[in-house]
Amino acid sequence: MDEKRTVNDWKSEMKVILESKTTEFHLIGYPRATPEEIWSCLVKKVWKGNPEKRLFEIVQDIFHLSTTTYMSYITVNAYQADEDLASSIAALTGSNL
Repeated sequence: MDEKRTVNDWKSEMKVILESKTTEFHLIGYPRATPEEIWSCLVKKVWKGNPEKRLFEIVQDIFHLSTTTYMSYITVNAYQADEDLASSIAALTGSNL
């Protein structure tokens, strides 16, 4: 298949592939991994947006996603969520955290 589409256009066809990758992550000790988090990680860390790719390239990228890349993504998101929470609390309470 030589058709190119943006990665988000391929997403609906990647359900089984994403579930397979999620199962793999669960088996190697990452029980909180979800297909949606894996997709988001790929968009932000591997594809860096919504580029055009062929079907086989999307599948390859999903299967080659390393736990290191995934955990880096999760860690950065956790820190950003903490900072956002601290900023929200500070704004509500009028204090500097």
